[in-house]
Amino acid sequence: MGTEIERKFRVRDDSWRKQADAGTRFRQGYLVGSEMASVRVRIEGEKANLNIKSATLGVTRSEYEYAIPRDEAEELLEKLCEKPLIEKTRYRLTFAGVLWEVDVFAGDNEGLVVAEVELASEDATFEVPPWAGEEVSHDKRYYNVCLVKHPYKDWTDRDQ
Repeated sequence: MGTEIERKFRVRDDSWRKQADAGTRFRQGYLVGSEMASVRVRIEGEKANLNIKSATLGVTRSEYEYAIPRDEAEELLEKLCEKPLIEKTRYRLTFAGVLWEVDVFAGDNEGLVVAEVELASEDATFEVPPWAGEEVSHDKRYYNVCLVKHPYKDWTDRDQ
């Protein structure tokens, strides 16, 4: 079984950009989202994957990922996935020896910027960068599957 341990933070400012790579564009959509799991199709640059992730709230979740042909991913996104699709650019950078991913959302989630760090264990220690703000790992609104049903543009408390 695949396991993902991930901590998620709001981003305070753009100072992270000085150390980031050029970024990779993502488009993803959800075929199924239930109380048990979500099934998503993701195009990441030139790669495409089908991903199954448990719907548990918190920093540790089961995750399975399988490569699929890009043309099939495009077809699934257009014909079968719930709209709106998640559109974002993911930037990678290292801070204090740890890889961080910063997602800058577009489309219906424009204005939302979130940083994630994947860890080997829930109790792993790491330094939080100065540009990382409030931790939102336990706030389901920040899960991509939830951003489809309730996009950032519709949040009434966007500044919190």
